[in-house]
Amino acid sequence: MQRSSIYLLLLSVVGLVTLGVVMLFSTGAYAQDSHGDPYYFLKRQLIWMVLGLGACVGAAFTDYHLWRKTWKIWFGVSVVLLVLCFVPHVGLKINGSHRWIKLGFSPFQPSELAKIAAVFFLAWWFSREETNVRNLLHAFVIPLVVVCILVGLIAKEVDLGTSALIGATALAVCFVAGANWWLIVAFCGAGLGGLLGIAMLIPERAARMMTFLNPEGDKLGKGLQQWQALIAFGSGGFDGLGLGEGRQKMLYLPYAHTDFIFPMIGEELGLRFTWLVLMGYILIILSAGLIAANAKDRFGKLLAIGILLLISLQAAVNIGMTTSLLPNKGMPLPFISYGGSNLAVCLFMVGILVNIHRIGMPIGPAPEHHLVLTGRSVPRI
Repeated sequence: MQRSSIYLLLLSVVGLVTLGVVMLFSTGAYAQDSHGDPYYFLKRQLIWMVLGLGACVGAAFTDYHLWRKTWKIWFGVSVVLLVLCFVPHVGLKINGSHRWIKLGFSPFQPSELAKIAAVFFLAWWFSREETNVRNLLHAFVIPLVVVCILVGLIAKEVDLGTSALIGATALAVCFVAGANWWLIVAFCGAGLGGLLGIAMLIPERAARMMTFLNPEGDKLGKGLQQWQALIAFGSGGFDGLGLGEGRQKMLYLPYAHTDFIFPMIGEELGLRFTWLVLMGYILIILSAGLIAANAKDRFGKLLAIGILLLISLQAAVNIGMTTSLLPNKGMPLPFISYGGSNLAVCLFMVGILVNIHRIGMPIGPAPEHHLVLTGRSVPRI
């Protein structure tokens, strides 16, 4: 199973990326900001896909220990780029959020780079021999304060979703590294309360929260996207209306090519394909988990776990949001939604997983392993 995990990972990623290109071809022409070009978003996504594939191949053949040595560079570059989001004529303000910087053919979202920079730091921190995971200062205070530098800048952009994603990943890595679970529960409670408090202070976010609690109360306002998403799922049924035959993308469902592409899959391709999408993410989680379990060292294990969490939590939030299980929050569906910087970073992370697998994979016949149970060596069956 260890040897086949990498094939399951790559097969799932290729399938999701292919589906994303097909659905972007179907939905992109109807987007309001397509500038009259039906292939506007598709062409940009393909450029980012090529760049992401290059990063994926490069990472697959680069010893992952390089990221341990260079985490400070990644962290520093992420901070600089996040600050540039607020610089006039460099940063872009779209829909009230300062999340992008100008990058030639397409805007770039620095928070995507910040996610992987945070994981590099956490994997390095908890793989240090001098880090005592039972010490409050080492296990929580220092790593969380450092990660909060990135989280604070992203929250300032008014991107609470990515802030929560990085925060949840950091706490989960702390738990995997061996920190006390009760401290994690306490920090989770405090973090959740803080995010809710900040959200309630921002009128738009507060309105989204109220709409989530009563989705039928504002079907033409803040609840429009989620309500139309449910209509899309219902219209598609089990078999779907057919590729290209969806109606919600015709300006009924805003951002059908980005955050709400999952309902379009349900409407045009039916329940069968939404199940396949879920299966694809489950296979990615299982494959990444096996790669982490068989990594050569502690840094590789924590790095793989961090990548697993970033991809799986983002997918869970997007699917939960579009099915009205979670409040509306702009977050793309990994490998599928339009969003070049997200796609490129996700493919880069897949390349890192491939390298962790390659280095951790034993050459030749698998040696006999033993499990230590109650002080005795027992052959593994």
